[in-house]
Amino acid sequence: MASLLQDRLTTDQDLLLMQEGMLMRKVRSKSWKKLRYFRLQNDGMMVWHARQAGGSAKPSFSISDVDTIRNGHDSELLRSLAEELPLEQGFTIVFHGRGSNLDLVANSVEEAQIWMRGLQLLVDLVTNMDHQERLDQWLSDWFQRGDKNQDGKMTFQEVQRLLHLMNVEMDQEYAFSLFQEADTSQSGTLEGEEFVQFYKALTKRAEVQELFESFSADGQKLTLLEFLDFLREEQKERDCTSDLALELIDRYEPSDSGKLRHVLSMDGFLSYLCSKDGDIFNPACLPIYQDMTQPLNHYFICSSHNTYLVGDQLCGQSSVEGYIRALKRGCRCVEVDVWDGPNGEPIVYHGHTLTSRILFKDVVATVAQYAFQELRRKILVKGKKLTFEEDLEYEEEEPEPELEGEQESELVLESQFEPEPQEQNLQSKDKKKKSKLILCPALSSLVIYLKSVSFRSFTHSKEHYHFYEISSFSETKAKRLIKEAGNEFVQHNAWQLSRVYPSGLRTDSSNYNPQELWSAGCQMVAMNMQTAGLEMDICDGYFRQNGGCGYVLKPDFLRDAQSSFDPERPISPFKAQTLLIQVISGQQLPKADKTKEGSIVDPLVRVQIFGVRLDTARQETNYVDNNGFNPYWGQTLCFRVLVPELAMLRFVVMDYDWKSRNDFIGQYTLPCTCMQQGEPAPVTPDQYSNSGCLPNAVLLALPGYRHIHLLSKDGISLHPASIFVYICIREGLEEDES
Repeated sequence: MASLLQDRLTTDQDLLLMQEGMLMRKVRSKSWKKLRYFRLQNDGMMVWHARQAGGSAKPSFSISDVDTIRNGHDSELLRSLAEELPLEQGFTIVFHGRGSNLDLVANSVEEAQIWMRGLQLLVDLVTNMDHQERLDQWLSDWFQRGDKNQDGKMTFQEVQRLLHLMNVEMDQEYAFSLFQEADTSQSGTLEGEEFVQFYKALTKRAEVQELFESFSADGQKLTLLEFLDFLREEQKERDCTSDLALELIDRYEPSDSGKLRHVLSMDGFLSYLCSKDGDIFNPACLPIYQDMTQPLNHYFICSSHNTYLVGDQLCGQSSVEGYIRALKRGCRCVEVDVWDGPNGEPIVYHGHTLTSRILFKDVVATVAQYAFQELRRKILVKGKKLTFEEDLEYEEEEPEPELEGEQESELVLESQFEPEPQEQNLQSKDKKKKSKLILCPALSSLVIYLKSVSFRSFTHSKEHYHFYEISSFSETKAKRLIKEAGNEFVQHNAWQLSRVYPSGLRTDSSNYNPQELWSAGCQMVAMNMQTAGLEMDICDGYFRQNGGCGYVLKPDFLRDAQSSFDPERPISPFKAQTLLIQVISGQQLPKADKTKEGSIVDPLVRVQIFGVRLDTARQETNYVDNNGFNPYWGQTLCFRVLVPELAMLRFVVMDYDWKSRNDFIGQYTLPCTCMQQGEPAPVTPDQYSNSGCLPNAVLLALPGYRHIHLLSKDGISLHPASIFVYICIREGLEEDES
């Protein structure tokens, strides 16, 4: 356990009262409001609940899953119950990902404040934990789960059950020998530090030990010079100095004596490899590192579709929570469909459907509260404009006008407020049928820079439109244009903004692959952000770079109005790259199905490339039978990438199932340009095999070792689950390109 957390648990008055427990009202809807007894566990990381004090309790939520805590006045649900429940006694616990919020109402304002302050303190402590503290906390959580009778001790039977929970399939005699070695008190049980030692014995990593010993003269430690050799030779940190190596030792060596002697132990070496300095994502790409002064059309913009929906497109719930979640994840283009409501009150919903309604004023207030963090408090409004205040005619295939919120290259937030006509009856055979919609003059007058214009052809746009106007495309039309006139689309997007929206047939709020549209330079590729999956992994992974600001500068060949680039037929001056990935091992993989206590996963790793059509590919390792704790693959995968500037790399860990589809365990997705890698080592043509890839023997002499820390379907950390890889990128040889 982290010492700071332990200290606060025994001294902070709020946390002490939370550990005693309190009776509060749990609110799910206007009709579901029930009393529950909530108590913070003694480890400070779990909150349990029961029907009454002293009753049978079960876990409610983990502190590590909490994103924010809001007061009752900021709760959409509690505000709707303000006449019967006092808002000042209520608060909302918001979780990471797409899970439902937890609304609670305490018996007094003071009790509500105790929980709000205490929870915020715990969230802050967890957020600021380093790798070792997180690992300690993870171990504490497992100890709590394995200690069935909660007596602070674990028998061998409890350990055996815990091993199954942790995805470990181990010979019983070997497991018992490790248990006895760790039981230094010879009590027949494991306590505190004894359990930690048992875990360390379980997690010995032979592949890392071998790497460590290959640079260590005595096999016990790495001296400053030995560690420097490793950084330069294996990680290809050509500019690494003794000062940098010393800084890393001070950061990751756990023992004070080691720090004083400027040496790195095996534990310190492993800590370095598992840290952000050993992560696959280049730390230099995390802050805002790109030029943010270029024209808006030179950026890819994180965009959402029907932002108010948190479910499907026909009967789903509309909620301001959709805007909060989208804006907090870096979305800079949000949509608001405004319609006339009762008594002249504007409402927001998916028109002509059964989706629920929310007030327009609540949406505006939410955008005002959440859209401007780090931004410049500016909004650009995209939409149609009335001509002489006449009615507008919308063709069925016309794009859906939207409320778009985006941050400019100068970090400006844009939004659009306008009513949106929905597609006509999808079964209609009359594709030319038109419908009239009266557009509110007040909303029309807000549109200045991003006037929505109908797309007819690229020639028509050049002759009649301006750079400050914007056209929208359905995903079907955009994909067709890429195939038929990819280069023209690229040139068009170099001077004018384009927005792509999901097909009206995606009533389940599914998504398309945004990478296909980005490859043509489309700036606003709108996503149904409420739906997790591969497509949102690509979107989240791409916009993780550049400070998560929601703006990524397009490659130079997508910013040139005279560009010769065609995503369907990429040609010179682009040179192929050879991407070599040795998938070495995995660590502490979670179960694909947590309800199956007795099952052990059979993990495999799938590596996927998404980019221009010719680059899109996937390969996977063999599966490892019955081992999700420390599986070893040691397999090398090889890819050729023509346009790395547009390529996304996705690692997926799956649980092999011969009877049905493999189950998802975890993933990590990032742009190829954001991979942390050393300087490529020289490779001669004769080192390539007939397939154009490097053999393992050559690969093992190249840079660099990286850990990939896995995320859930919702993009939440699965710490400490990771896979260990060895990566090299080699510029393609002209001889191979034929």
